[in-house]
Amino acid sequence: MGTIKLGIIDDHKIFRNGLKATLEDCEDFDLILEASNGKELVGLLTDKVPDVLLMDIKMPEMDGIQTTNYVHQHYKHVKVLALSMFNEDKYIVDMMKAGASGYLLKNAEPEEIIEAISTVYHKGFYFNEHLSITLIKQLVTNEHTESVANNKADLNEREIEVLKLVCQECSNQEIADKIFLSVRTVEGYRARLFEKTCSKNLVGLVIYAIKRGIISVS
Repeated sequence: MGTIKLGIIDDHKIFRNGLKATLEDCEDFDLILEASNGKELVGLLTDKVPDVLLMDIKMPEMDGIQTTNYVHQHYKHVKVLALSMFNEDKYIVDMMKAGASGYLLKNAEPEEIIEAISTVYHKGFYFNEHLSITLIKQLVTNEHTESVANNKADLNEREIEVLKLVCQECSNQEIADKIFLSVRTVEGYRARLFEKTCSKNLVGLVIYAIKRGIISVS
């Protein structure tokens, strides 16, 4: 298995240097680019495309939310892991709506950052405790979930089974192993779940599953 190609986007050089020092100690990672804002990143992506981007939220010219939305539209395979000093629900929700696959505070321990990168690369998302709490709060406070909540998709038994495993943070391979299907078949079920539930990302699937009583929040 090859190394995970990384990019760091943050307007504070001191923070970038500190993060680079942390990541350089891990032989599984290969830092291939860094940028001070989204506009600079867009220019660099024409030559180098990482697997995972560590994205600051508050940046000049083109902030993390705008940049994440751009990356999600043009480089769908690239995972965005948001990094911010802001431990506030609004920023988490906005980044996830833009297409981020995970969220970490900048004061996270090096071990958590390394774990988050590996998890978001291998599983496609990274949920920490705060993000899960945020999702629950949005059930009653965020209007963007209403289209999901009001959609009463007709899911069959197998689709519900796959949805439950997705909400347990199982990767496609893990789901395939658990219910004795091929990875490609599981990928097909995931695609249909997104379509049937009108969900744009994993957050939407989790919200839908909670709203419809398919999984509990306890």
